[in-house]
Amino acid sequence: MIAIALLLFMAASAFWLVRLRNLFAVVMLSGVYSLFAAALYLVMDAVDVAFTEAAVGAGISTVLMLSTLALTSRTEKSHNKLSVMPLLLVFITGGVLVYGTFDMPRYGDINAPIHQHVANHYIEKSAAEVGPPNIVTSILASYRGFDTLGETAVVFTAAIGVLAILGRVKGQGMSTSRVAYRRKEDVEEENKEDDKAVSDKKETTS
Repeated sequence: MIAIALLLFMAASAFWLVRLRNLFAVVMLSGVYSLFAAALYLVMDAVDVAFTEAAVGAGISTVLMLSTLALTSRTEKSHNKLSVMPLLLVFITGGVLVYGTFDMPRYGDINAPIHQHVANHYIEKSAAEVGPPNIVTSILASYRGFDTLGETAVVFTAAIGVLAILGRVKGQGMSTSRVAYRRKEDVEEENKEDDKAVSDKKETTS
């Protein structure tokens, strides 16, 4: 029941992520979505995945997006043209992914392949082979050590890339006040375009 409620909250968050045009609200809502996902992973007993989602999805990603938002406008530019092809591609990809889950064993099935091979070895011998009493810690730090190292390298590379993009502003000799001034100009221009679109619509209806 809790998992279904969390899934519904995630679906509602994803819906408003698409509908909102205020980028600050979108960033905050994406962090909320990541927290719901972390809670769902925790309910499904995937503590390590929940910790990663909370730290990276709700923590680091939110901070990086807020830092990037400081150099851009807070409102997404309106697009009057509706693109059907990207939406169709998303539905097709989602359908293929859902279809791929039909061959997976049921959640918690004791006869699933994962419970018939390495899981028993981890449970019985991880304490003697690795040392830590926590099996999840033994798997992440030893048995899947290279995988954990790769995930850490991906997060580190993403952070360095974002910082490099943000650092280009200083490299171009632009001060923070100049960036804020440009952002203000962009917002004013967007407001003028919105006012013009509203006035044109009123003239058309009249």
